[in-house]
Amino acid sequence: MPNNDINIYKEGNDWKAKRSDSSRASIVAPTQREAYDKARDLLSRNGGGEISTHGTDGKIRDKNTIRPAKDPRGLKG
Repeated sequence: MPNNDINIYKEGNDWKAKRSDSSRASIVAPTQREAYDKARDLLSRNGGGEISTHGTDGKIRDKNTIRPAKDPRGLKG
C-alpha cells in the first residue's frame, strides 16, 4: 500500500508538495495555499492521507488528515 503522506514546503520561489516515499515533488505552485489545495484534492481522490505543512523555516506548523484516511490521533477537531 503506498504511503499517502504529503509534505508541503518552500524551495526557492516555489511551494512544493511531495509524498513522503517519493524523490520528486508531485505538485509545484506559486503559493502555499495553492500547493495545499492541490495536495488535498490529490489525497481525497486517492484514499486520503496526512498533509504536513512546513513553514519557511522548515518546521512543521500544521498537520491535517484528509478523508477517508483515519486520523492517527483519534481525536475530534
